[in-house]
Amino acid sequence: MHTPVTIIGAGLGGLLLARVLHVHGIPATVHEAEPSPTSRTQGGMLDIHEHSGQLALAAADLTDEFRGIVLEGRQATRLLDRAGTVLFDQADDGTGTSPEVQRGELRRLLLDALPDGTVRWGHKATGARALPGGRHEVTFADGTTAVTSVLVGADGAWSRVRPLLSTAVPAYVGRSFVETFLYDADTRHPAASKAVGAGTLAAFDPDGHGKWLVAHREKDGTLHAHLSLTKPQDWFAAIDFTDAAAASARIAREYDGWAPELTALITASGPTLRPLHALPVGHRWDRVPGVTLLGDAAHLSPPDGAGANLAMQDGADLGLALAAHPDDVEVAFAAYEQALFPRSAAAAAVAPRDPTPQEIIDFFAPPAR
Repeated sequence: MHTPVTIIGAGLGGLLLARVLHVHGIPATVHEAEPSPTSRTQGGMLDIHEHSGQLALAAADLTDEFRGIVLEGRQATRLLDRAGTVLFDQADDGTGTSPEVQRGELRRLLLDALPDGTVRWGHKATGARALPGGRHEVTFADGTTAVTSVLVGADGAWSRVRPLLSTAVPAYVGRSFVETFLYDADTRHPAASKAVGAGTLAAFDPDGHGKWLVAHREKDGTLHAHLSLTKPQDWFAAIDFTDAAAASARIAREYDGWAPELTALITASGPTLRPLHALPVGHRWDRVPGVTLLGDAAHLSPPDGAGANLAMQDGADLGLALAAHPDDVEVAFAAYEQALFPRSAAAAAVAPRDPTPQEIIDFFAPPAR
């Protein structure tokens, strides 16, 4: 296949696709809105699943490099109630199948595995339109355009490519995450550090109320927490998140009565609001010549630990389909979508609601792992 593939979005899925195409000698260009690979932080920890993310990295011939960035010991898990009582505690004994890595380091690994110039930084897509003959034109914020006969939208929740295929738009799911970071926690926040433990902490209200928190131990003593609150968007709109102290205090009131080592994950850090949106469960589209989607652009759902893995699996599957059908892009796209639609529908069907306390316990219990 000599026709270049145009990929919009340099997230994990788009980069994984570009790498698999490179392995098979297929040229690709990735257009990314960010001005540089270091212009912003890339999120926190990811557990890379054995039957999705790891298989995708194997298809990209990057398994050894991936193993080199795994953070040992981070598969330890513990479950606490709001009083700080430990309900479940499992050390990382080396037998876990979902090793943890920093998202930023995984993205850097993928970038380093691509030829220089593959990613065109500062190319923020603002729209796309169909042209005759199955071609498409993508317009960027700087006024430039790209015309291609093989277009892949890997540009996330608010994809500018998706409207070529679907009228679906993400809808708020009724809850949001509030994200916090505690730095040098072993020294500055020892009680919170002890509560989180060596890997992942989940804490919840046994009475429900739609609130819980998850915290991860990252590199250099950093604790990265996500607090889940089931509230309408206008409730969050009334909070001034530019005033870190006032926002922290307001969010902390929702966790009144929780153990201080848990509420420290809120009050010791400036919070960032992350509203959660989703596409309709079972989102799909009719085959449109020359264009397809992957990752959140195709199947956005609330975070459940699988999103990054699914995006990479999408990228690998699409790359392999194009390599298997180098002379017929439409056959490749159709084969890819035939597997994509049921897989993403099954994943999204269980994601939109808050887990019950018992489901959280079951998730961390040994039989489920």
